[in-house]
Amino acid sequence: MDKKSFRDYKLSNEIKNALESLGYENPTEVQSKVIPLVLEKHDLVVKSQTGSGKTASYGIPICELIDWNENKPQALILTPTRELAVQVKEDFINLGRFKRIKATAVYGKQPFSIQKTELKQKTHVVVGTPGRVLDHIERGTLTLEQISYLVIDEADEMLNMGFIEQVEAIINEIPRNRVTMLFSATIPEEVKELSTNYMKSPINIEIKAAGLTTDKIEHALIEVADENKITMLRDVTIVENPDSCIIFCRTKDRVDMVCDELIDLGYSSDKIHGGMVQEDRLDVMNDFKRGQFRYLVATDVAARGIDIDNITHVINYDLPLEKESYVHRTGRTGRAGQKGKAITFVTPFEDKFLKVIEEYIGFDIPKLAAPTKEEVSKKRSEFETKMNHKPTIKKDKSEKLNKQIMKLYFNGGKKKKLRAVDFVGTIAKLDGVSAEDIGIITILDTVTYVEILNDKGALVLKKMKNTTIKGKLLKVHEANKK
Repeated sequence: MDKKSFRDYKLSNEIKNALESLGYENPTEVQSKVIPLVLEKHDLVVKSQTGSGKTASYGIPICELIDWNENKPQALILTPTRELAVQVKEDFINLGRFKRIKATAVYGKQPFSIQKTELKQKTHVVVGTPGRVLDHIERGTLTLEQISYLVIDEADEMLNMGFIEQVEAIINEIPRNRVTMLFSATIPEEVKELSTNYMKSPINIEIKAAGLTTDKIEHALIEVADENKITMLRDVTIVENPDSCIIFCRTKDRVDMVCDELIDLGYSSDKIHGGMVQEDRLDVMNDFKRGQFRYLVATDVAARGIDIDNITHVINYDLPLEKESYVHRTGRTGRAGQKGKAITFVTPFEDKFLKVIEEYIGFDIPKLAAPTKEEVSKKRSEFETKMNHKPTIKKDKSEKLNKQIMKLYFNGGKKKKLRAVDFVGTIAKLDGVSAEDIGIITILDTVTYVEILNDKGALVLKKMKNTTIKGKLLKVHEANKK
């Protein structure tokens, strides 16, 4: 079943072109096993580690199977965290760009009214956290009768966060005639029960790895008293001199304290934790992805499913109390075939927690001697040179895809009885333009936004100034960029 290229799958040109623009060349192991089975509409239970490319493994075939003409949601993706919901939504938009797939993310700490308005639009895919999804279902703002694909992503984390009951309540509201996919890094008993109770003869797929952690990660342990951790962190970062590093702390107060200390020391640093406004969290993650700063101090909110390339180091400033968290934290490095290093600080009183983690991962984490004064002194100059050097801003994988897109604003919407097909029908008839050049269309009460692809934006803008839609001449201009 393994395939060597995405071109080998039964995918439409729209999906293949999006994959090419995104730089996807060869499927990962999980993608090569999952994509054909989803295209054949099998229920699946997939055990696969973080960083294996699983979002695309279900995103690609779901985008292929979705019927663009259907206005109601056809796929529901449940994720444990808001950050992952936003990321998965973006992945669906990018993968389905040329098919005009509209995806919406719903999660807590964002105004309900904004999401309600989005869900009133034509929406193909809804991605959300269980609590907010259930809220929308109970209030009647999320229509479920056309849901044909359900994905439960990071199922073990849903269990850890106490979401399983909400997940079951959602499943009971969805049509039974559907394809259900469950993805999880580990398959505890309660997750197994989900597959037994709610899935039709699911095919089990396990992506084997060398134990729970990849062999691309070098693990190390440093013993340190709690009051000496900041000094140790400074010494370790000078000696290791990471290009990009996540420092994990147990609580948001610790994150605030460590981040403030690093900024005082002149580090290129920012923070993320659950006490922050959602918009700020997303902005910080995006800036870190792009390489605008080198050190991210975080709680476990950043440990699951966040796809950032080239994180060279993970430092566990605090030992995680959950054994699974160690795997998910350290799994932020050593991704996509790159090498990484995970350094964990452990205090003299944490032997019990350490033992549980080592039993879980199947090996003793090698002890590392604290850096000596001589080592720190020797490495300081190199460290300061890197600190003073402006980081290289990384290109987002969707940049190539998005740079040829212009979003147009039209001053007419639902109140003028305009529909997506009216815009497609009119724009596709313009000289030099085809339906393939039209992207996502968002129709609100009084305005409409239309994405024009393939560098055709300026041409469409010019022609639509004198072209009517359903007999109405609308004002049109380039939409403000967010």
